[in-house]
Amino acid sequence: MSRTVLISGASIAGPSVAYWLNRLGWSTTVVERAPALREGGQAVDFRGEQMRVLRLMGLLEEIRAHQTSMGEQHILDESGTRVASLPASMISGEVEIQRGDLSRVLYEATRADTEYVFGDWITSLTETAAGVEVTFAHGAPRTVDLVIGADGLHSGVRALAFGPESRFRTEMGYAFAGFTAPNHLRLDHTGLIYNVPGRGVTLSAQDPDGPASAGLVFPLEGRRFERKDEVQLKRTIAEVYARVGWEVPRLVAALADADDLYFDELAHVYLPAYTRGRVALVGDAGWGVGPGGGGTGLAMMAAYVLAGELAAAGGDHAVAFGRYEAEVRPAAEAGAKQAKGTGPFLAPRTARGLWLRNQSHRMLTTRVFSGVFDRMTLKAANALKVKDYGI
Repeated sequence: MSRTVLISGASIAGPSVAYWLNRLGWSTTVVERAPALREGGQAVDFRGEQMRVLRLMGLLEEIRAHQTSMGEQHILDESGTRVASLPASMISGEVEIQRGDLSRVLYEATRADTEYVFGDWITSLTETAAGVEVTFAHGAPRTVDLVIGADGLHSGVRALAFGPESRFRTEMGYAFAGFTAPNHLRLDHTGLIYNVPGRGVTLSAQDPDGPASAGLVFPLEGRRFERKDEVQLKRTIAEVYARVGWEVPRLVAALADADDLYFDELAHVYLPAYTRGRVALVGDAGWGVGPGGGGTGLAMMAAYVLAGELAAAGGDHAVAFGRYEAEVRPAAEAGAKQAKGTGPFLAPRTARGLWLRNQSHRMLTTRVFSGVFDRMTLKAANALKVKDYGI
């Protein structure tokens, strides 16, 4: 008898879960609030043990065909002069791909065997002896064996099954805004990191004739943002960067016209359990760590572990979910620990902090300390060792 699973979220974690459960003969449905696959987004990278999952999925070559192939990232001082360069292996791992491209690869790998429902979302979950009764904003109710929340940092499934986000969320004190901008500097497979105290800017591009990807990181300093009010977001971000030099005035002007703005406050989600009854969380829905914590790679590894443990337990979710959590939690906590430094790294608050950041990276990129650098970047990625589940 075919088992049924409803997965919320069609970005990365959701289709990854569907991919592995399809191999096990499950009937998979992915529901996504957006009207279509989300395009764009920042680049995501894979390294260490994360690469093994890409190979097991048979998707590594397809991902490499879309990889960014980025080179060094250069740190600039206030005048725009290069003061240090970070190796590609630190920023881009062993392979890097734009999030939108990765989402498309995973969708194409699953759409023949998975039902995708766009423009809808789960509104209630009721567990019964027969499964989970699910209602939707638009679609007809249905009953499924399992529900997987793979719907990101602001997970609706988590809120329904575990409680409000505020109960599990810890603010890191920084905000991030990402958008596409004209490539005025004609950057070619490289990126720049520019700072003044308390303001960080990243700018990168793969093609000198194509667009650039811009990122702005800054301390909240008591500011409050309404993520759904794009006009207010753009106005406030422009005010934060109003007196910053270099190429920033051009970027602020580009922000006004951007139609792909992503904004969020850097935060960490911690739950004492990733599963409850017949509901399991995967990726940021369960352990959102923010940028710099290897979250995308871990989400895809966790999808494999979840399916593998269900296979090993003969589909008994009560057994499989406990084993899944035991495998994944140490890696999630290692990623959270690593991500804590993302805000201060990208936007040191003081001139002294900025100087110390630049000096430390000058030192770490020398030949003597390059091994230390590699171990730092691999630590979180290798916290979860991939087992052979035979799927």
